[in-house]
Amino acid sequence: MNEAAPHIPPSCPGLSRASMDCGAVGKNVDGQDKPGHDGARGWGLRILSALALSFILVIIGFVGWVYSLGPLPLDEARRVSTTVVDRNGKLLRAYAMADGRWRLPVEATANVDPTYLKLLFAYEDQRFQTHDGIDPLALGRAALQLSTRGHIVSGGSTISMQLARLMEPRRQRSLYAKLHQIVRAIELERALSKDEILNLYLALAPYGGNLEGIRAASIAYLGKEPKRLSLAEAALLVALPQSPETRRLDRYPEAARIARDRVLDRMVEEHVVSADDARQAKATPVPKLRKPMPILAPHASDSALATVKDAPVIKLTLDSGLQKVLEPLARDRAIALGPNVSVGIIVVDNESGDVLARVGSADYFDESRAGQVDMTRAIRSPGSTLKPFIYGLAFEDGFVHPDSLIDDRPVRFGSYAPENFDMTFQGTVPVKKALQLSLNVPAIVLLDRVGSSRLASRLRQAGGNLILPKDEAPGLAMGLGGVGVTLQDLAQLYAGFARLGSTKPLREIMTAEDDREPLRLLDPVAAWQVGNVLLGTPPPENAAHNRIAFKTGTSYGYRDAWSVGFDGRMTIGVWVGRPDGAPVPGLIGRVAAAPILFDAFARTGKTLVPLPKPPKGTLVAGNAKLPLPLRRFRPVGDLVRTGGEQALHIQFPLNGSRIDVDRSGGAEAAAMPIKVAGGVLPMTVMVNGTALGEIDGRRRRLIDPPGPGFARLTVIDATGAADTVVIRIQ
Repeated sequence: MNEAAPHIPPSCPGLSRASMDCGAVGKNVDGQDKPGHDGARGWGLRILSALALSFILVIIGFVGWVYSLGPLPLDEARRVSTTVVDRNGKLLRAYAMADGRWRLPVEATANVDPTYLKLLFAYEDQRFQTHDGIDPLALGRAALQLSTRGHIVSGGSTISMQLARLMEPRRQRSLYAKLHQIVRAIELERALSKDEILNLYLALAPYGGNLEGIRAASIAYLGKEPKRLSLAEAALLVALPQSPETRRLDRYPEAARIARDRVLDRMVEEHVVSADDARQAKATPVPKLRKPMPILAPHASDSALATVKDAPVIKLTLDSGLQKVLEPLARDRAIALGPNVSVGIIVVDNESGDVLARVGSADYFDESRAGQVDMTRAIRSPGSTLKPFIYGLAFEDGFVHPDSLIDDRPVRFGSYAPENFDMTFQGTVPVKKALQLSLNVPAIVLLDRVGSSRLASRLRQAGGNLILPKDEAPGLAMGLGGVGVTLQDLAQLYAGFARLGSTKPLREIMTAEDDREPLRLLDPVAAWQVGNVLLGTPPPENAAHNRIAFKTGTSYGYRDAWSVGFDGRMTIGVWVGRPDGAPVPGLIGRVAAAPILFDAFARTGKTLVPLPKPPKGTLVAGNAKLPLPLRRFRPVGDLVRTGGEQALHIQFPLNGSRIDVDRSGGAEAAAMPIKVAGGVLPMTVMVNGTALGEIDGRRRRLIDPPGPGFARLTVIDATGAADTVVIRIQ
């Protein structure tokens, strides 16, 4: 029995009867299997799914790889050599990094010549300011040139990519390394500004040996900062980082020249420079020697480095121009003075107290002169350089005037009998001449009246750290050098004369805030009187008179020679001697140190500024017009009376008392009474060194009190006897 034929749906005319399903696989005309529509869709979906999964896995792997790179090593890249700069930002000294590399901080806009930057961008990265880390056009151009010419003509790496390579260097070039640079370049662009990227590149670019960055290379190869470069120099500095070791100027100058000329040719092709300019630049020879890094103010730099920690740039108050002219002066004079002799010089701005120059020794690298010992900070015997402060206190106390007469004759204080340097005596001389000639006896006689402890206390109060032998109290010998002091402290104290009685603590490291307060040295009148007297000190041979107020000093045994001087602008201190303290026969302040002082003022290149005018109330008069008690100073031993007179004594106001002044009732109500006992009439009243008139027959007087604050009240009788009290006016 035959089976009925199956029904074939009209929609499936191509199927054989054996097929019951439109989706079944049939035969084509050649008898081959033929997939249906659903089978093709399934294969396509599976392929797409596999591709999508592979892409996702690649993305995940790439993201994971990028994540595995970790953060950008910016902290390490930002590490630079510590540099010490002057008040104007000029380099004084740089210190190599711990591993010996020279990598100086740089700011493109402030430190680099625009010509160099123009060549750098044209040669390395024309679209630096617009791309996001990679330049597809540059990469395509480099690939095309490589394929058509068979060698690298121009690189496709941007400055950002080159910086990435410098931050994480790799020895071999590969696709992986290039991909690494691209990723890091994009990260750099997102993390830093264009200026920051450029500055980092300029600091890290290799220049051969231990030189990194354009500043280190320019200083070492060209001997100058890259702020002003010729076209030849700029092209040379662009060319060297391409192959720094094979183009080192100190080893392969010819290879460096060829590379420089290649940069110039490329710049001509791209119309960045003219052919004539390039031709002239090519004619310039390249340097063949490496220059040492600058070492200006080494002692100040060493001290700053020890004080300021972890700062890439330390700014000092020094003036590099002044430092440059004073260091050779110290070296040349030390050589002329003999073996093992050193010289120290310090320059201080009177107004600010800033140190403008510090020459710590004759030669920092001369071991025979102990060059690395800073003699401006060494404690030495000051000789006669403290005498002006003795006279200043005497003027302040009011018992002597610059035109007073004083005896220079043999005198003895117990077992101590001071003598002059030349072992002679001048007899009766004006006080100002005694100071100008640095006579010893008048200075010690005045110190005996002023008080050694008071002198030491006042100088310490003004910032002068006097060093006495252990367990020894201040004595009269300190007036002739029997104490220790540094040259920088002497300069600070002498600047107080030009400042009319106040000193400013010295500053050498620039800080954002300056909270230094002035320190009291002397009353303004006394300070002016000392400065005016020192202005008349006889200068060294061939030097102009009355231009610089100065004082010299020579310590016992010819171990130290000093000279400290000032005008209205600055104070300069000079020390000469052997750092080991050995004597130098014939070493005298006036002969050895004073000429250096005057030469130092001349080398500043500045016109001398006159000293301040005398303060209000200053008594400027010849001896004949002085009040009788001020015409002649009499030592304490000459005040012994035979007529039974009582010693002069101020009864009111009492020493250390506080006086409340009511000025609301007018001048008469505010007048302050003075009452004395003993003494010989006539008597003169002085307040803060200014004469206010004479005491009347009842030994009383009303005076107009000075302004609020401490005041020194002195009464001098006809014999020169004096009594002084210090009061506080409120």
